[in-house]
Amino acid sequence: MRLKGVCYDSGSYMLFNWRPDFAVATVRRELEIIKKDLHCNAVKITGSDISRLTTSARAALEQGLEVWFYPTMWDKGQAATLGCIVKAAKEAEELNQEYPDKVVFVVGGEFTLFIDGIVKGRNVTERMANLMKSFGQQRQLGQQAVNPTEAIARLKAAEHNRSLERFLQNVADSVRGVFHGKITYASLVWESVDWSLFDFVGVDHYRAERIKDRYVDMLRPAFESGKPVVNTEFGVQTYEGAEVNGAGLGGNIIDRKSQAFHYKLPLLGRFIRPKLMSGKHVRDEGLQARELVDQLTVLESAGVYGAFVSLFVSQITPYDDDPRYDLDMGSMSLVKYYEGGKRHGTTYPDMPWEPKESFRAVADYYANH
Repeated sequence: MRLKGVCYDSGSYMLFNWRPDFAVATVRRELEIIKKDLHCNAVKITGSDISRLTTSARAALEQGLEVWFYPTMWDKGQAATLGCIVKAAKEAEELNQEYPDKVVFVVGGEFTLFIDGIVKGRNVTERMANLMKSFGQQRQLGQQAVNPTEAIARLKAAEHNRSLERFLQNVADSVRGVFHGKITYASLVWESVDWSLFDFVGVDHYRAERIKDRYVDMLRPAFESGKPVVNTEFGVQTYEGAEVNGAGLGGNIIDRKSQAFHYKLPLLGRFIRPKLMSGKHVRDEGLQARELVDQLTVLESAGVYGAFVSLFVSQITPYDDDPRYDLDMGSMSLVKYYEGGKRHGTTYPDMPWEPKESFRAVADYYANH
């Protein structure tokens, strides 16, 4: 496996900023740790603020990391999304000129769900619901259940993918006009993509119990283009049972309303404490560590060119000693973050977080493979 990577968010925005605290010194130090201690040679940097994204990318390049530069522009129409992508690509090209062959531009990801106009819906939740409703009607007509491989084939043949293909053609042509390095798209396994437009095949591919025996089979069509295949995003949360539903396929245990109110309302939000959903949730760092190493092993055996573990740190899912408020249980991050910098770790006393078991497990895997 050539690329040993991790996802790093500089501040994506959906409802609220996913990285409230952006201190350049902290970013530089975290990327240094990613290179030297996590033993990564690549980092996928996401963000909605192009200035933050560029600052983080430069810091990573200075550490010798390969950067996958990924602007996250969500819930905009196709024209507005394209404008943001091209603007980001121009910034990425400046870095590409300074660091040749070290910058890959990710034109976007999961457009079917994250932009307005391909599948009907005002947001990702509505789009997913409408997509599943449509697919459910197709299944009902067939009068029998289908396995994941058949489901992927049906979704790839669905009409919305024609709109996706046209948009990706426009995006790729526009980006090639301003960015002269390699490009890719972070797809869903059931999106129809013409990979001749790109230099890498990118797939966000999470694993869950119900697809565990088909996990690699679902990825195999990605190899048909003959281009290097990269799992651009996968991960697992930090509680007992997280492996059953899969982080990218469900299994959310965070009360999203309390979280959104806390971060979105500038004045009242400080009186609303984010919490987990009702029920008994048990923290299990060992499970997260084992699952990540197992998935890396499976992906490497399948012949992927690279993989990006999601994710390094999440500021909006902080750790708490009280299990009711320990949002880190519902996080895929490799470190447990202490909100507001109120506490610092012991491993890295200058950082407001502490590595989890998964950090050490991934570091050992990358160091020895």
